[in-house]
Amino acid sequence: MEKTYDLIIIGAGPNGINCGIHAREHQLDYLILEKGVLVNSLYNFPTNMTFFSTSVNLEIGETPFISHTDKPTRKEALEYYRRLAQSHQLNIKYQTEVIGMERVEERYRIQTKSDTYYSNHVIINTGFYSHPNNLNVKGEHLTKVKHYYDEAHPYIGSKLVIVGGANSACDVALETWQKGADVTMVVRKPDLYEKVKYWILPNIKNRIQEGSITAHFNSELIEIQEKHVLIKTPKETLQLENDYVLAMTGYRPDYALFSKLKIKVEDDENKTPVYNPVNYESNLPGVYLSGVILGGLQTSKYFIENTRDQARIIIEDIVAKT
Repeated sequence: MEKTYDLIIIGAGPNGINCGIHAREHQLDYLILEKGVLVNSLYNFPTNMTFFSTSVNLEIGETPFISHTDKPTRKEALEYYRRLAQSHQLNIKYQTEVIGMERVEERYRIQTKSDTYYSNHVIINTGFYSHPNNLNVKGEHLTKVKHYYDEAHPYIGSKLVIVGGANSACDVALETWQKGADVTMVVRKPDLYEKVKYWILPNIKNRIQEGSITAHFNSELIEIQEKHVLIKTPKETLQLENDYVLAMTGYRPDYALFSKLKIKVEDDENKTPVYNPVNYESNLPGVYLSGVILGGLQTSKYFIENTRDQARIIIEDIVAKT
């Protein structure tokens, strides 16, 4: 008979690592399946990104996170979580994407692109960074359009349109402008997001006010062409010369995967997955949800710091039931 794990954890992000640490402490036979690399979302963050949270708020497993300043960098976070995974000898299988799951008698059969696994319990901790919100405009397929930002160097001397008005858009606008890009922001709302990082917001507002960065509010990008873009503003439709479009429009959970795993989602504007708020168990017995996916489309509702305790609660519930 095929090996059956006590627990399979889908996703090796910070919450997946935390679940693995608690599972190991309770001597559960567990396996973490990760479609990419360790903390895959953090790895794909901008190279020079600084977290809004303090290092203390990013700690898990009762292991201190020491950073050079109060706000840790992406590089420091990658090092911290790598050391956690190694020091706890977590059982992680990388480059293993889950594509389906079904209940077989009293256990779950989990299908990846290459193998099949069996487990009595499952924790889904897949985040949302891999699934950007599309612009849904003509020309979005062009190679000049990017939904992810790495660093400013490729955009030196270019005419750049940045779509969005929240943290990512403001970070990208400032960094690329400082490196010599001609930056235009297109913001659907009448102003920038009020909760933009407090050390960023005055800077970006000043750059807009002085005209260093152009910003069109109450506006939207309606078409992308090889050498131009069309922007609908309250007064007129503008045609601007353009080299790149950076769509910093946010991300969403992998609802296609939820469907494949048979996880129910509320039929409301936030499309929140169905779960028990006491133990985080989903509509499927023995299948739990953890991390930022609990907010559905409210992707700014949950972070590492306000979901850290979920791993302990879930693992204790599994141990109690076992």
